[in-house]
Amino acid sequence: MAVPLPLLISVYTAFGIPGVGEFQRGTPVNLAISLRRAVELWPDREACVDGLKRLSWSELGQRVASLTHAFRDLGLTKGSVVACMAPNCVEYLELYYATSCLGLVLAPINFRLSEQEVREILVHSGAEILVCHTDFASTAATMLSDLESAGGTTNLKLVAWLGPGILPQTTVKSTHYEGFVMSYWRREPLDIELYSEDLAQLYYTSGTTGQSKGVMLTHGNVASNALGAIAELQLTDKDIWAHIAPMFHLVDAWAVYAITWVGGKHVFMPYFKADDALKLIETENVTITALVPTMANALLNSGKVWEYSYSKLRAVMTAGSPVAPDTVRQLEEVFGCDYIQFYGMTETSPFLTISLPFAPHLARSKQEVQAIRAKTGRTFIGVELKVVRPDGKNVEKNGLDVGEIIARGPNVFRGYWHNEEATRETLRDGWIYTGDLAVIDEDGYINIVDRKKDMIISGGENIYSTEVEHALHDHPQIVECAVFGIPDEKWGESIKACVVLKSEATVSELEVIEFVKERLAHYKAPREVEFLSELPKTGSGKILKKVLRDKCWQGRLKRVN
Repeated sequence: MAVPLPLLISVYTAFGIPGVGEFQRGTPVNLAISLRRAVELWPDREACVDGLKRLSWSELGQRVASLTHAFRDLGLTKGSVVACMAPNCVEYLELYYATSCLGLVLAPINFRLSEQEVREILVHSGAEILVCHTDFASTAATMLSDLESAGGTTNLKLVAWLGPGILPQTTVKSTHYEGFVMSYWRREPLDIELYSEDLAQLYYTSGTTGQSKGVMLTHGNVASNALGAIAELQLTDKDIWAHIAPMFHLVDAWAVYAITWVGGKHVFMPYFKADDALKLIETENVTITALVPTMANALLNSGKVWEYSYSKLRAVMTAGSPVAPDTVRQLEEVFGCDYIQFYGMTETSPFLTISLPFAPHLARSKQEVQAIRAKTGRTFIGVELKVVRPDGKNVEKNGLDVGEIIARGPNVFRGYWHNEEATRETLRDGWIYTGDLAVIDEDGYINIVDRKKDMIISGGENIYSTEVEHALHDHPQIVECAVFGIPDEKWGESIKACVVLKSEATVSELEVIEFVKERLAHYKAPREVEFLSELPKTGSGKILKKVLRDKCWQGRLKRVN
């Protein structure tokens, strides 16, 4: 349902934030306020579960306090960058908060990146400490060695290692993270006054459309997003959040602050495995989580999905790419909970829209409500959003007129780290230009039809890949797919689909093409279908359509025809 403005104002007041969420420059905001609140109100309540580790809020608060002293004694000051490369774990939670307390900047690193990409992030960010799990010891050690041999330099003062095993030999001083923290046990937390414009996190984008960029999110950005999520999702201290999607990505990381602010519980899964995730949801009484659509499909297609009970689960959220209406139906029927889609970007902390029905819509049929939940959604509270034509005018609210999504609000990022040109291209007159093409209906719900660069123009017709992908997802034997344009001498571009089938399924190319023709205009059907065992993905699980598409355009000066 929609969240009225008075409710948001009351949320900001209740959670100690001045004003009504505008976060003007100079507004005192420190994300650590959410942890202080949880420690004060629920000191003995269980705060987090990480395998065999179970910590109360007071115990978590003590570990964060110790970490603030460790950082201060290392010489880190406001604005210093702390990089982290680790799976989901309680230590990630500690890092998010210890850096917030001191005004340090946390730079989470996608652990699936290559050694070169990790090295570029460390150099570009100017990170002074790297917290790294021993699962990635080889990558980190080789990366640091190669950097030194190439004559490069970093600001790294220390590598703090999580996990078991012998510390690798590196040119940078190394220590065990646990010893690093425990050396300062039973200290009072260090805390400084911070403001809405002070930098909190530095996320390097996955680079699906080009070279990755460092997205600067401020304390005001993140706080606005977290408090809006509390209001929209009606989060309370009864909620138990499963960190299943990677915490280096904002599909999940926004929940660090929102769940803590209300005194909910954090449950960590280091690496996504569908069968283990299903078990975790049951055994830890998980109430809500967020996934990328490929993870949701993996859960639905797990052979163990019916072996567990999900009686406490009230909502499964997805983000990262559009979801087919049939997937919504399956998620709600299998898990007996609500499905919620949200849309946004790393640059927007991340929420821009959310697919919660308005109150009158709930009286409609189950199928109609599920169709609403499958949409990209209506504007997230605190955000101003438009869908505009190239001339800047708003599109008609008819569900047909296509334009680009632009937005502004307190959750929109400060810019790209040391990249003024990219910042100017994305932020114009206070608005962020997303590059996503969408329609908007009479109720104000938007639906993304494509990214600007993914739109296919065949024979003069605009074809939106997501529409074709939704049709393909209706096929009972298709697990996931990616649709994109390839060069065609007659039509300019034609449509290709890369498809992953269920195990032991046998479907022909012609059958797939005819299946789409039965549902869409014939010119929207793929002319070519390639069957793959898996699709390339980013570290967060988003399908790397660019990788598939670029193979078909090799040797051409332009990626349009």
